Amino acid sequence: MAQFGFENDIQGILKLDMPITNAPMARWQRKASTSTSSVLPSPGKSVNLSLTTSKTPIKTPGKNKKCTPSKVGGDRFIPIRNGQQLDVASFLLTKENEPLDANNPALENQKAWSVSLNGYAVEEAKILHLGGKPLNAPEGYQNNLKVLYSQVTPSSVKKTRYISSVPDRILDAPELRNDFYLNLLDWSSRNLLAVALHDNVYLWDASRGEITLLMKMEREEDYITSVSWTKEGNYLAIGTSDFKVQLWDVENQKRLRSMTSHTARVGSLSWNDHILSSASRSGHIHHHDVRVANHHIYTLEGHTQEVCGLEWSPDGRYLASGGNDNMVYVWPGLGEGSIGNESQSLHCWSEHQGAVKALAWCPWQPNILASGGGTSDRHIRVWNVNSGSCIRALDTQSQISSLVFAPNYKELVSGHGYAHNNVVIWKYPSLTKVAELAGHEDRVLNLALSPDGSTVATVAGDETVRLWKSFELDPIKKKATRMMKSTSSVIHQTIR
Repeated sequence: MAQFGFENDIQGILKLDMPITNAPMARWQRKASTSTSSVLPSPGKSVNLSLTTSKTPIKTPGKNKKCTPSKVGGDRFIPIRNGQQLDVASFLLTKENEPLDANNPALENQKAWSVSLNGYAVEEAKILHLGGKPLNAPEGYQNNLKVLYSQVTPSSVKKTRYISSVPDRILDAPELRNDFYLNLLDWSSRNLLAVALHDNVYLWDASRGEITLLMKMEREEDYITSVSWTKEGNYLAIGTSDFKVQLWDVENQKRLRSMTSHTARVGSLSWNDHILSSASRSGHIHHHDVRVANHHIYTLEGHTQEVCGLEWSPDGRYLASGGNDNMVYVWPGLGEGSIGNESQSLHCWSEHQGAVKALAWCPWQPNILASGGGTSDRHIRVWNVNSGSCIRALDTQSQISSLVFAPNYKELVSGHGYAHNNVVIWKYPSLTKVAELAGHEDRVLNLALSPDGSTVATVAGDETVRLWKSFELDPIKKKATRMMKSTSSVIHQTIR
């Protein structure tokens, strides 16, 4: 019984039947007292205190269903916006994207409001201002950085280009002389491919697939050393091992003349209108005017060993020559009707460390010359004839025997010997590799481009001529044709 009495005493003590006198002030009382004391009357104005305290709760909070806080001294601060600020906000929302008239008086008010509200003009505070559509990059532009933004439209989307890894056609070339210093292949503007096989010259009509024997050397010990077509494609110049240069009328299959001036085999030829330039193992370059009886009109002396590369520029202003002495010369063109300082070379470059046989002028930049070095050099070098400087050099890791520019895609094609024996397509002017054409089993000796620029012909020491259709302007091909492309489907045909 004593235990129950103790519990009753404890409960009686815990009961709150009367207010606690020393307890802290209730929250609603603190709010009421704070609101009353924080409102100060303005001078000259009377304040009705009953209005400020009339809505103060008089009962314990929580027992009323609604409790309306006082307008003055609330928990949140709500700024008062005047009419001028509302006008600025309305202007920014509705007129921000419209073009502003510089002469509009409202512009000055806008700046004044901006300075008054923000402390600075809005236009001066802009970090980025984007307007209009993004511009397309110029054609040929290359950017190695990561693309952050690009505009793609249906007209700017380019179709994927297909380059076959196998030749379009293979021609057998028996008894082809595997001599690095000779130039045994050339393609005419009339779509005739001339190939020299030992002591014979054969013509292959690329349009009809017909083969014609044009000429044969009289003596078995003699052989063909070089061939070169005129620009019109109706005449063919042939260099021989017996120091002569023959000129043939292809349509009538008739030899027009045999010109003798050299003292060694004629390994390279190049036409410039009616001027035929020939170079021999002696290191001399001869100019022949084929219109006159005394054809030998001038001699260029500079090389100390055999000249194996000779090429006139497309505009006829320069003649480039490369030799076994690792030198590259650029000679001035011949003046009409007179001989001036043509014996003095414009440039003489010695950067190559191997024989320079590969020479090619850029068709769309007549002042650009590309040259390639032999096994000891392996470099493609691009020269600016106007400045005389080497603007680009690339180590191909392989002997370079021939170069040709492909204008359809603005690319450079190189033929290689040891150690790769392949053909490589390079993007110009970056010289980034586009594709490798492999298939020859021996070193590639010469390259020739078709008249339409779509096909490159290669002749190699494996006694084959291969045609690579890698530069067609229309890249669309039938899927069935792509699937059937293989080495077994390549057309084999003999030249002889």
